[in-house]
Amino acid sequence: MADEKKDAKPADAAKADDKKPAAAAGARKVKKLVPKAVCHIQSTFNNTIITISDPGGDTLCWASAGTIGYKGSRKSAPFAAQKAAESAAEKAQKFGVREVEVKVKGPGAGRESAIRALQASGLDVRVIEDVTPLPHNGCRPRKKRRV
Repeated sequence: MADEKKDAKPADAAKADDKKPAAAAGARKVKKLVPKAVCHIQSTFNNTIITISDPGGDTLCWASAGTIGYKGSRKSAPFAAQKAAESAAEKAQKFGVREVEVKVKGPGAGRESAIRALQASGLDVRVIEDVTPLPHNGCRPRKKRRV
């Protein structure tokens, strides 16, 4: 009886091994070619996040000053935003993106430098739009800094 159980285990293990490669082969991501895209630049006081999506809103790629390797207060610098925009543009060109519509949100320091970096990286910037949300006297703002 003990011998029968030992023989049954290797057969079950062989069946399990057969299923794993089939599942891995079916889980491949399909690359799509998108000639026109939308670039969302969210520039806060602490970081700059660049997301490139297709016109429908599905994200193709993204990069931020933090993912490039900057930590702490260096993430808020315009140079970090420039490097993040270059990285996002490089990833987007793998999807076939040639021209972008830029939407900028937020008050951060990396707004202009990110747009310039997108233009310098070879993407054709068609439209630049500011989509920063403005309150109609909503939440109380943070206190002013006294330096």
